[in-house]
Amino acid sequence: MIRLDRYLCEMGEGTRSGVKELLRKGRVCVDGVPEKDPARKVDEKSVQVSVDGRSLRYAKNVYFLLHKPAGLLSATRDGKGRTVLDWMREKEPENPFLKRELFPAGRLDKDTEGLLLVTDDGQLAHRLLSPSRHVKKTYYVETDGALSEEACERLRHGVDIGEGEHARPAEIERTQLEGCSSESHAAYLLTITEGKYHQVKRMMQSQGKQVTCLRRVAMGPLVLDESLPVGHFRPLTQEELSALGACGADVADPPPGILEGIEAVIFDLDGSLVDSMWVWPEIDVEYLGRYGIRLDERLQGDIDGMSFTETAVYFKERFGIPDPVEKIKEDWNRMALEKYRKEVSLKKGAREFIEECRRRKWKLGIATSNSRQLVEAVVDAQGLTDDFSCILTSCEVGKGKPAPDIYLAVAKRLETAPERCLVFEDIEPGIRAGKAAGMRVCAVKDDWCQTPEEQLRALADHYITDYTELK
Repeated sequence: MIRLDRYLCEMGEGTRSGVKELLRKGRVCVDGVPEKDPARKVDEKSVQVSVDGRSLRYAKNVYFLLHKPAGLLSATRDGKGRTVLDWMREKEPENPFLKRELFPAGRLDKDTEGLLLVTDDGQLAHRLLSPSRHVKKTYYVETDGALSEEACERLRHGVDIGEGEHARPAEIERTQLEGCSSESHAAYLLTITEGKYHQVKRMMQSQGKQVTCLRRVAMGPLVLDESLPVGHFRPLTQEELSALGACGADVADPPPGILEGIEAVIFDLDGSLVDSMWVWPEIDVEYLGRYGIRLDERLQGDIDGMSFTETAVYFKERFGIPDPVEKIKEDWNRMALEKYRKEVSLKKGAREFIEECRRRKWKLGIATSNSRQLVEAVVDAQGLTDDFSCILTSCEVGKGKPAPDIYLAVAKRLETAPERCLVFEDIEPGIRAGKAAGMRVCAVKDDWCQTPEEQLRALADHYITDYTELK
């Protein structure tokens, strides 16, 4: 039994406040009778609910198999380009299941095509993506030349793919080249059991070859439907769902020892180490108000992970701000500085956890998309300046998250191997950045994060509401 308003939300009929408005106006019927009480309990398996005469069919979770085209981002939202969810919702704007908080289970690079599972089932996504389960993913790969048998053997035994990362042993076999044959190109079916940043491309580069075409054709028991054209999608069949339900079931989840084997801890700042995300909507409203622009509710999701400079460029281009980028950044720093010094606090239990890190003699670093001026202001105000051996901003590294650059740079300065680092992050791009760097990642709950908790749990190795849970 669940509340009626929750039922309607899960069916994609709107936000909690939106469905309450539907109920208030008498647009919802339960078993043929108008119902206005949002707290009414209903049996989701048997109840008949309709909105404006349109019957709803309840499903706890939904699952779509998408034949992803090149040019789309595997993300829930992005300020720089169209995502797979944007594409799907444009294709079927009236599909109620596409109004849910869906996310892609795993990712494909922007220029990569192929099988992508889109769902709202965080537990299933965790089973498919967890490194401990070794779920196989098979790719059709075209390269600018044939690999030698020695190179194939190296891939079968595992290879160094650079930046301190090593790819696990893979399965590889040559296959027929699609389209026009070319003596200068070759095609392979490559099966891997992990998902490092640009992994397939880096594996081929390690053997002196460039990938010219890449398409995922299988993921666990799911196989790309040859009858499903590029850009199309469909619900999973019952047979596919049953196969997914058994996927990795015989493999135990990793033990909860998230702190075992750690030599360094790297914190994201805003929303992860300090409770500061509330500052920015206030500043955005005031700043954009100078130019007669109203704050867009989607703004925070669009700029998640961007560096301070990238965000300023985004504002200038999207809103037509006449000031130069450096002036925009100076204004933001000035508007936020006193709040960071006097009003921003550490996340619950963070100070005690830092003390425990110090007792264990772990190295501490900060990897933030914020400005150096603000991060130093809040760290100094909290009396933690001497605790951090390295503080880096994305502006100093050159790339924002989800690129792994900033985490790899901090680990290098801390003189610690990535696999010995533990990252704390509150947003999806940051979690992906830490994982792409080959580090363990613990997601931290933050009320301002727009990504569903289930998705964060699926992406990260661990999830905490606050740092007191790490005792």
